[in-house]
Amino acid sequence: MPNSEKVPTIRLRGIKKIYKMGTEEVAALNGIDTDITEGEFAALMGPSGSGKSTLMNILGCLDRPTVGSYLLDGDEVAHLSDDNLAKTRNKKIGFVFQNFNLLSKLTSLENVALPLLYAGVGLDERKEIAFSHLKAVGLADRAEHLPSELSGGQRQRVAIARALVNDPHIIMADEPTGNLDTKSTHEIMEIFQELHKKGRTIILVTHEPDIAACASRQLLVRDGVIERDEGRGVVMDVV
Repeated sequence: MPNSEKVPTIRLRGIKKIYKMGTEEVAALNGIDTDITEGEFAALMGPSGSGKSTLMNILGCLDRPTVGSYLLDGDEVAHLSDDNLAKTRNKKIGFVFQNFNLLSKLTSLENVALPLLYAGVGLDERKEIAFSHLKAVGLADRAEHLPSELSGGQRQRVAIARALVNDPHIIMADEPTGNLDTKSTHEIMEIFQELHKKGRTIILVTHEPDIAACASRQLLVRDGVIERDEGRGVVMDVV
């Protein structure tokens, strides 16, 4: 549960996302109220069509709500322009995706360094920072390898290094273990646990109850609302 003594990193109030389907309106989110404090490790769960992916997109500043307030570090971001939303996203949030989203023609080092290029960091500094992040996830010896030369678990570690390279204080992970075997899944979750111990705020979307149970907090989304809010270790049925 959130610590009421801390100022929330994320505060959502009355968040709705409504889509028009012909003459009908469909609410993917139908009134989300929640706080996520700095350093929390929160898992978002829910069956297909529950609204969890829509919620993740709004939390990650990839989309805007139709109605409601989203305070990120005390600043209202719910209705920013595309440019300002992108600036906020690039400064504060690192993303890890199920399919890794690595560029196939770039080496591990170049993939990790890419956000620094967009941030205007010089070549030598980019390489130094990117290499240090690869080393931190145990892939210093794979810096010059292409994604096709890496295992799924290694590719996801490269993706985590890339998510961290701009030093965001929030990491958003969308089904980060969905394409991994059991051993790689365990390794990736250990990395997230270490990041959590170091004070990073982590929001992880998963459909796997055992993965969600590793988080310090679990939010079950169903029919566009948060139906349950549990702590670590509770195994929730999402069906």
